[in-house]
Amino acid sequence: MRPDDWHLTHDVDDFLARAGEFLRSRPAQHTMALTTIEKIRGRGADGDGAAAPLFGRLEQGGEVQAAFYRLTARHRLNPTALTPEQAETLAAHLAGLGRPLSGVLSDHATADAFAKAWQRHTGATAVRGWGARLHRLGTLTPPEPSPEGRGRSAGGHDQDRDQVVRWCREFCVDVGEIVSMDLIDAGSWTTSRFGDRHFTFWETTDGTPTSMAAVTSMTAGMVRVDPVYTPAHLRGHGYAGAVTTAVSRAALTAGATDVVLFADPANATSSALYRRLGFVPVGDFIGYDFIGDGISGAAP
Repeated sequence: MRPDDWHLTHDVDDFLARAGEFLRSRPAQHTMALTTIEKIRGRGADGDGAAAPLFGRLEQGGEVQAAFYRLTARHRLNPTALTPEQAETLAAHLAGLGRPLSGVLSDHATADAFAKAWQRHTGATAVRGWGARLHRLGTLTPPEPSPEGRGRSAGGHDQDRDQVVRWCREFCVDVGEIVSMDLIDAGSWTTSRFGDRHFTFWETTDGTPTSMAAVTSMTAGMVRVDPVYTPAHLRGHGYAGAVTTAVSRAALTAGATDVVLFADPANATSSALYRRLGFVPVGDFIGYDFIGDGISGAAP
């Protein structure tokens, strides 16, 4: 495999024209790439030239074998599944071009392979951070018994917006999601990962919100549930299962073929809940942060 089999661009439309079919071929496994890149395409690149997001595709024999994106703000690499050889070639190519990376996030095997290759080529230290298990909905099985109440789409009025923002921040505190919390605190809601979500509340019969779930816009028939949040004092009543069922059913009714979500495998409660609702594990994803990459001063 030659380094020039990897083709890099800052042009999101050109990238999607060439790699879009590949990404859409496995919508569940490519959920993060599909939703993130569509968000970038929809709002326009957040920079010009070298300051814009970086995209890459591995093309051999006229077919795309793998792809990646690297956002401007964090410089973290997000590749699709790579073989160890592909990870090695990509790491060598990016290091040789002086492209800085703050980390890598992908399926477990890919993230491990790339982190080791990046260490060899740059001397960086890889520190494991985020980790979650991807699930895909099989047959939706609503909870029995279901709590009294109903699902209601969050509207655009101030009360709903304030509730959504407040609960998203509380969710970030619970899971230690510092970047999104800082964006919320800075008033940059639209640039946080929650800014393009569609939120639904579970409400009791008197109209009191008790839980919240959100979904991404449908892309390639895929919808991701993210996040699901119930305030601590309201947990244990089945509200999370009810609101997850509500948004999943709505996605299926709208034509989704893949409804997916990430869950922390260390959280036995949420993992068991999603299994009862019909979500089946697909695979584990992890992230590494790179410290002292040796090229952090290079132009992006």
